[in-house]
Order: sequence, then C-alpha cells, then structure tokens
Amino acid sequence: MPRTTRITIVLLFAAWVVDYIDRTVINFALPSIGHDLGLDHTQQGLLVSVFFISYALIQIPGGLLADRYGALTVGIVGLTAWSVFTGLTAIAWSFAVLLGIRFLFGLVQGVFPAAAIKALAERSRPEQRTTAAGWTNSSNAAGLLLAAVIAGILLPTVGWRVMFAVISVLGVAVILAWRRWMPEPLVQDEIPVANIGTKAERRAVLRSPALLGFAVIFFGYDVLVWGVTAWTPTFLHEKLSVSQGGIAFAAVPTTLAAAAGVVIGARISDRIGGRPRVIVGPAMAFTAAMLFVLPRMASLPMFVLVGTVMSLVAGMAYMPAFAVPLRSLPSAYIGVATGAIIFGGQVAGVLSPLMFGVITDHLSYTTAFEAMAVGPLLALLAAAAVPQTAEAFRASIARRGSATVPSEESLT
Repeated sequence: MPRTTRITIVLLFAAWVVDYIDRTVINFALPSIGHDLGLDHTQQGLLVSVFFISYALIQIPGGLLADRYGALTVGIVGLTAWSVFTGLTAIAWSFAVLLGIRFLFGLVQGVFPAAAIKALAERSRPEQRTTAAGWTNSSNAAGLLLAAVIAGILLPTVGWRVMFAVISVLGVAVILAWRRWMPEPLVQDEIPVANIGTKAERRAVLRSPALLGFAVIFFGYDVLVWGVTAWTPTFLHEKLSVSQGGIAFAAVPTTLAAAAGVVIGARISDRIGGRPRVIVGPAMAFTAAMLFVLPRMASLPMFVLVGTVMSLVAGMAYMPAFAVPLRSLPSAYIGVATGAIIFGGQVAGVLSPLMFGVITDHLSYTTAFEAMAVGPLLALLAAAAVPQTAEAFRASIARRGSATVPSEESLT
C-alpha cells in the first residue's frame, strides 16, 4: 500500500476508536443509568435505539455533504459536535433529557462514517480499498474493547456521569492529529460508471436495486451486532451475576476476535474480487446457529468461548457488504453510496436493541438472542442476490441510468 494509504488508515483508526467508545460505552452503563433514573428494560433499549434513529436518518445526507464539501471538513465537524454531546450526557437529569441528548448525539455522529470511508477511498487504490477499510473498521472492535475497559474502571469508582465527561475529551486529540498529519488524496484514474450525465449518474447509483441489496446485507449483519452487543453486558450482570470488572474482561477476547474477522473478511474480499456470497453466506449461517447456543451457556467461560468464535466468524461478513461498491465507484460517489449502505445497518441499530429489550421483558433473554438470528439469515439471502463483481455492479447501474435518462433519439 502507498504511504499515504497507511497514514490515513492509522488516523482513521484512531477516529473510529473514539467513535465507538463514545457511542457504545452506554451499553455498559445501562444498569447504572437504569437504577439511577428508574428505567425498565424497554426504556433502556430505547436509549440505545434512539441514537440509531437519528444516526440512520443522517447517513445519506451525510454522504451527500461529504461528496459536496469534502470528507475531512465533514468528518472534523462531526467529531467536534459528537464530543460535545458525549460530555452533555453527564448532566442528563431525566429519561426525557437523556433521550434527547442521545438523539442529537446520533445526528452529529452520523455524518462521520460516509466521510471517513470517502477520505480513505480518496487515499487508496480501488483494488486495495476493501483491505484498507477492513483495517480501519477493525477499530470498531478496539473501540468496544476500550469502552469495556473504561467502563470497568470508571463505573465502579466515579459513576456513569463522570465517565461520560472524561471520555468526551478524546475527540480533541484526534482532531489535532487529523489537522497535522492527514495526507493529501492520491491522484487516481476515474472509474467509468455509466454513459450518462453526472447528476443522473449519481441518482442511478443511489437508486440502484443492487446498492439496496448491499444495504440489506449490512442491515442483517447489524441486527446481530447491535442487538447482541447492546444487551450482553446487562445479560451477564442479571443472569450470570457478573461484576462490571468481569464484564469488561469478558469483552476482551470477543472484541479482538471481531477485529480479526473484519480484517480477514476484507482481505479475502479483495483477493477474490468481491463476491460477497462466498464469505457472507457461510459466516452468517454459522452465526445464526450460534445465537441459539450462546444464551444457553451456564458459565461465563463457556459464554465467552462461544461468543468469541461467533464474533470471529460474524466479523468476516462486515466488509463484504461494502467490497463491490468500493471497487466499482469513483471516489466522487463513495460518500453517498456508502451512506446508503450504512443507513441499512443503522436501521438495524434502531430496531434490534429495542426489540431485544421488549422480547426480554415479555418472554426471556434466550428468546431475544434467538430472535436476532433473523438478521444473519436476511444478510445471507441478500448476499446471494447482489452483483458479485465490480463489472456486474457497474452494469446494473448503467442499466438503471439508461432506464431513467432519455436517449437523444427519444428527444428528437
């Protein structure tokens, strides 16, 4: 990889780590927040889901903003604003206020993902973009791990309010690093997509049924991730009587395994030229089966073992949801295209934590875990249906463009 790409990966990795610490540390704080504010499981689930409502709504507009005003500008604005709202979480005095802060937090953090992927696409070669993005997105697991460690240290000692105040300053260091060390984009040959005008081509990309299919893959994957991730700390605390420190320790192998899975899946995707069904199908079938095993583990070591294996295999399906579009599109369209795919995943973030909480309240934790298997199965089906190569994806967009843009002959 060019030096420019490697530096960009490091800087984006740091930003994504802060992103995931700030957004997921609430998962570990939910029992304390619920106790202090008198919240039931459904209300706690809503605190997670409301973030994803605004986060999902801003994905496509955020991609358009990144394409228009530049990836770095949009990324820095988002990072600054979400750090502010992380700090404001510390002063929430009621469920309604905390709900409002989480909604606004999701809105400003939601402009970052498409901007980050676009910034990386501008500084990497098309045939290496998925591998590069795999390395940056392995930071998600690192962020989850650090969130668990931070929560394990700060929650028992200073409480959840001070914890949110402390982590709100992490974004400042990343902003300074971006301004000092982010390299200029690479000079790249533009990838032809369709023989139509620029605006029509952008519409054809955004409205492509194939792009919707990749969004469905990411939706299915994130049903698993956000449903299980949001509720595992509370499950371990309530059902297995694990302490906050024990929960943080239990998160270490599973998050490291997830990071390894993301990198492995990205690398394989680039090696085989995309072909998401080859990776997503087996990975999601195995993961769906493990969701029936995981909640039946009666001891913490067995729960961690099964969760670690499941996280490794599931992580391999992350980057295949993006691999073909990243190889197919010029950087000018990466923001809006990845925004559309990420939107699918964040819809899952809205639905799955809330549904997990509702099912737990009315049935059981075991049933809630099993219900999350719907996501991996949906991802499996979508992966079998989408275009499997860059050429097939561009051909589908070209057909879409020719169907929506009148030819010269039809106008004469």
